[in-house]
Amino acid sequence: RNLESIQAYKNETEIIDDISKLTNADVYIIAVSDDAIADLSSHIPFDNRLVVHTSGSVGIYDLDKKHKRGVFYPLQTFSKTADVNFKNVPICIEVIDKNDLKTLKSLATALGSKSHKVNSDQRKALHLAAVFVNNFTNQLYRVAHEITESEGVEFDILKPLILETAKKVQHLSPYMAQTGPAKRNDKRTIRKHLKLLKNEHHKTIYELLTSSIQKTHGRQKL
Repeated sequence: RNLESIQAYKNETEIIDDISKLTNADVYIIAVSDDAIADLSSHIPFDNRLVVHTSGSVGIYDLDKKHKRGVFYPLQTFSKTADVNFKNVPICIEVIDKNDLKTLKSLATALGSKSHKVNSDQRKALHLAAVFVNNFTNQLYRVAHEITESEGVEFDILKPLILETAKKVQHLSPYMAQTGPAKRNDKRTIRKHLKLLKNEHHKTIYELLTSSIQKTHGRQKL
């Protein structure tokens, strides 16, 4: 998206800021914001080349039709401050021409990843689900951090619980892994928690999630 962000790779590949300088390749990967994908694909100075984007929520047909179109979506969270081991990253791939499937599978294999053939609707559903398990969960970590910080307690004390919760869903369904006062219908504890919460926004989140768990497990609401 800008030259500064990619300077770390200057010793491994040529860096350009002019799309007309693109050279011949087997596949062109567009990794930009969702809103920029369609426009950027239309400016690639080649026709009938395999061009893929990496978005979870953009359809394959958003790519310019002059290309052989595809999607190469790594279902993982990325940040500049943390390296990602692609051996643990599932790659969701989609193509229009089945002859291009082999190319994307080979690319995933070269990264050490496992590829999964999914269509646009399936990929969008996965992206939505990923927001729940990643982005929303991280927001709850932030709320928990505020709660512990307000009482002078280290957030680190919660980290073994965070890891154990993530570990459980590796061998149990989320339904079976659920624990806590909402599942037990422990109304006394729930009321105590609500009384402790001084932040009204946090209280709303607690009530919403408690209600969702109670509904899922057939418990009576407060």
